[in-house]
Amino acid sequence: MVRDLSGLPPYQRIAAQIIERIESGELQPGDRVPSVSQIMETERVSRATAARVPGVLRAEGYATATPGVGTIVTKPKKLTAGADRLAKLQAGGATLGDSERVEILDAVREAASQEVADALGLEVGAEVARRRRRYLDSTGVVTVSTTWVAASIADQAPEFLETAPLPKMTFGLIEERTGRRVTRRRDTVALREVPEDVAGALEVEAGTPTVAVINHYWDQSGEPTEYAVDYLGIGRELSSEYDLD
Repeated sequence: MVRDLSGLPPYQRIAAQIIERIESGELQPGDRVPSVSQIMETERVSRATAARVPGVLRAEGYATATPGVGTIVTKPKKLTAGADRLAKLQAGGATLGDSERVEILDAVREAASQEVADALGLEVGAEVARRRRRYLDSTGVVTVSTTWVAASIADQAPEFLETAPLPKMTFGLIEERTGRRVTRRRDTVALREVPEDVAGALEVEAGTPTVAVINHYWDQSGEPTEYAVDYLGIGRELSSEYDLD
């Protein structure tokens, strides 16, 4: 879809046009973005207007200032967290980005840790099912995502323990097999050390600090359905944008 840029202020319109060139591949990471002088000449705008364009590109994550070189293209490393994938699924859209792919790392039964037991309303040591995936895009590891559900859910939805993609993801599978529909979630963002069993898939040393997105989900009766922890790849940024009108 071609974005209508006509209503934007001139500096934002120019920045949006440059972003489109980056997204299309015309400008690649490492390329210099048009200089202020070049923008003034090609767009017939004032220096004050042209000077605001690089700042927009940097703020949006599409460029970085490099001393002695100038402003350089750095296509943002976007993240789609599990909760965002739920929103996409519920809206009828694709849960993976254009360049994303998913690897199912394992799907096993195990004893619940204190953290998992608390989240699912179980006793420590109770049997749970765990499913771990790694999401990647053209720039590397996006996130390593681990989801836990009660053993009773895995009994009703055996596909959860198969190492194959779930077309409707865990949320849709649980609803389809049990009738329990996710109606509430809580997302927590924390700085955590990468655990040993995740480090290899995330391609970092165990103990490396990174951003973790922790998701709790509840059904229409207020009972927990699943618990998930996403460890972000190094260099990834988590951001949200909202219309306030």
